[in-house]
Order: sequence, then structure tokens, then C-alpha cells
Amino acid sequence: MPPQASVTEPSAAAAALEDARRRTLRLVEGITDEDLERVHSPLMSPLAWDLGHIAAFEDLWLVHRLGGEPMLREDLGHVYDAFETPRSDRGDLPFLRAPEARAYLEEVREHALAALRSADADADGSTIPELVIRHEHQHQETMLQSLQLARLEGYEGPGREEPPWSPSERHTGLETVAVPAGAFPLGAGADGFAYDNELPRHTVELAAFRIGAAPITNGTWMRFAEGGGYERREWWSDEAWRWKEEYDITLPGGWTDDGREWRMGRFEPLHPSRPVVHVSWFEADAFARAHGVRLPTEAEWEKAATWDQRTESKRTWPWGKEPPGAAQAAVRHLTLGGGRGLPGSEGSGARPAQRQHANLDARVYGTAPVGSYPAGASPCGALAMVGDVWEWTAGELRGYPGFVAHPYPEYSEVFFGTEHKVLRGGSWASAGRVALPTFRNWDLPARRQIFAGVRIAQDGA
Repeated sequence: MPPQASVTEPSAAAAALEDARRRTLRLVEGITDEDLERVHSPLMSPLAWDLGHIAAFEDLWLVHRLGGEPMLREDLGHVYDAFETPRSDRGDLPFLRAPEARAYLEEVREHALAALRSADADADGSTIPELVIRHEHQHQETMLQSLQLARLEGYEGPGREEPPWSPSERHTGLETVAVPAGAFPLGAGADGFAYDNELPRHTVELAAFRIGAAPITNGTWMRFAEGGGYERREWWSDEAWRWKEEYDITLPGGWTDDGREWRMGRFEPLHPSRPVVHVSWFEADAFARAHGVRLPTEAEWEKAATWDQRTESKRTWPWGKEPPGAAQAAVRHLTLGGGRGLPGSEGSGARPAQRQHANLDARVYGTAPVGSYPAGASPCGALAMVGDVWEWTAGELRGYPGFVAHPYPEYSEVFFGTEHKVLRGGSWASAGRVALPTFRNWDLPARRQIFAGVRIAQDGA
């Protein structure tokens, strides 16, 4: 089933919910209740709050709104209202402690599955389960952000893998590829699930531009920092300079002065070919100014990721229609069914398709060297436009023409305006089910907890 589709069959929805729950619980395996309940950063919720919030969201949407049953814990509504309770305040709330949160997750799931079995096969019968599934996946990435900031020495992400291979070419992120001028359909299509801020799809006219062939790498950013990037006032906006000075920002988040970076449980030497990560929009903008380029607009980013100039059509993913993981699942079926040495099968030693396309689903627990996923290139030749790092754009979060809030205004509409900058493309911690090229993430320009990096753009062909 393509990740962009809504689940319509109760059995498919149940399987997807169970997969999401396994991933959630695996993330916190081996973490003490004390660490789950602690506030590790004012930017993030306690991990136990996230667990309770996931349960409360499922309670509200599947048990109550889809199933028509009373919520199991309506009394917790104010505790787990993400809009009404800022992250900085959540540690002081009477949230469920870790054992109670796990029990709530289990109890809600039992009632949610019953609601799925009895639900009518109408629009809400597909939209609501998909909303709940993706919500849990999105919170897994939020929890990984918390774990990164918590700096729990020795934390090993479940099933941590190495990148599938190292690239044969060296990339800096300063190389660009051309995207021709012309009309482009921006936004998600009418088929399948999409968030309200991805809709409606509408045509925009774009002039010719160039976009980074890859995200900016650690090595390139190090040269920027060593060359006075954090000291040259002319490269920073007034607001950005005040922020940088107030918080003494001299390197990306997680970097040390001796050339290391913190990567989910341990310090590692900076790898020059990996995309730079944990940089704010302020830093991304300053870097672009220093190099005489700029950040891409949202429309430019999406066109570079999806537009096939040869066929004059928009791809679902940079590499085509097939979602990450689909071919891998098919190959596994053939292999288990007795196919020995089939071309492309896992039994033949070939690399799984998901890892060929993109670094997603928290498999590597960090960025991979740029160029490690050549099969995931977009039609214009840009690499890693999905996965590895979120990429800051020049855009502020606003609704598209004809925007309608659905299913609730607090998902995105309340954030519209000049304060929040938009990120695209997902990261290594994003679920493939969520990180389609039309998906819009956002945050304040000073924030660095997101697994965010930089891709440059410039005018002209």
C-alpha cells in the first residue's frame, strides 16, 4: 500500500497501527522511567508525555470520534492538548508517569481496534485511522529529537544500521542542477491522504532556477565556520545576529570545538561527506548569503523534487511512483517463497530498495554520506531530497489559495503567518509513510532541535 494512500480496510489499518506502536515502544526500550519522565530540554516534552499524548490522540479520534464511544480518559484532555500546553510547560503538568502511560496506550489500542471493526466505510472511516497512524509516526521523530537533546550516554537505537554504501563521488552541497522555467502543480493531489496545508493543488509559474544537487555537507559547513561564518556581521539579519550573540552560537547543534558531533548516544568524529544537521533557519540563511545564493522557495523545492520535465508530469516521489519500501517488501516475499538468487532479492546480496531510495525510518540513526542513495535522485538530478535532513525553505507557513482547515484548525492554521518557516523533505528520523515531497513541516527560525539542514538555490538556468 503506498504511504500516501488512506487505509480503508480495517485489517490494513490495524496492521499499520500495530507497526507504528512497535516502533514507538522500541524507541524507549531500555530507557529508565526516570529518564522518560524527566524534562531533558525546555524545547521538548518529557518522553512519557509523548507516550500519553499518543494514547490520548488515539482515544479522541479512534475510540470517540470514529467509534462513537466515550473517551477512556476524557479527564486528561487538558494535559495532552498540544496546542494549549506549550512544551516548556509540560513537565509541570500532571501527565501520566511512564507505567501509567504504557497502560493507557494498551487500553486505548484495544478499544481503537474494536472501533475500526465496527466503523462504517465512509470518508472518516479511512481518513481518521490514517491521521492517527501518521500522528504516532510524527511523534516518534519528536521523541528522537528529545533523545538527541537528552544525551543519554550509550543509547542505542533499536536495529541501528550503517548506511548501505559510501558514495563514489564527493559532494559539497554547493554544486547545483538546473530546473527549467514553466508551470508546476504545487501541493498534494486529490487522491489519498493529505494534510490540510498541502491542499488544494494549484498551478504556479516559476522562472528558471538552479538548486543544490545535494544538501550542504559537514565539510562545507566547517569551511564556512572556520572562515568567519559566525563572525561576519554582514551575512546575518538583525534578528539572526541578536539570536546568535545572545546564545553564543558558533557551530551547529551537537558539534564540539575538537571536530566531533553528538549522534544519538555517542560522540563521533565529524564526517565531512554527511549533510550538516541541527542548524537553524537563521544559520541556513546566513550560510546562503555568505555564498551569494539563497534558500529555495517551497514551490522551487517541490518542483525540483518531483517534476519530470521529459514527461511533463509530477512524480509522487523523487524517484517515481513506488513508495520507499514497496519493492523491498515484494522482494522479501519472493525470497521467503523460495526464490533463490533472484535478481534484486535479499538472498542475492542486493541492497534493499528502501535503503537505495532514501535514508528514512530511523534505520541509520543519523545522516548518511551524500550520494549513498543514488537511486533516489529526482528527475533534475538532485540527491537526497527525501530523507537524511529536513531542508529549510524561504517560505513562511501560509495556506494555499482555497485552503480549508481539516479535520481541526489547530493542526496547521493557527501557525500561519510570518513567524514560522517551512521545512521540506523529511529526515533520517521521519517515517516513509509521512515524508512525501508535498509534506510541509514548520518551526521558528531559531530552532535547532529538528534534524534540519540546508539546500541552496539561485536564480537563472
